[in-house]
Amino acid sequence: MISMSAFHSMLIPILTGMLLLAIGFNFRDKNAGVFSMWVGMLLILATVVYKILAKLNE
Repeated sequence: MISMSAFHSMLIPILTGMLLLAIGFNFRDKNAGVFSMWVGMLLILATVVYKILAKLNE
């Protein structure tokens, strides 16, 4: 079973990335909106890659 601290360490960056994606999509005509979408996608991707590499390392 996954511990709550491990769950929150995955949940917080993914939710933050999704929030940045939503904000960036609303302001996609401005440079800050595009940057927000870029950072949000990198945050989600980095979390997924980190979990995959941690699972492969077991």
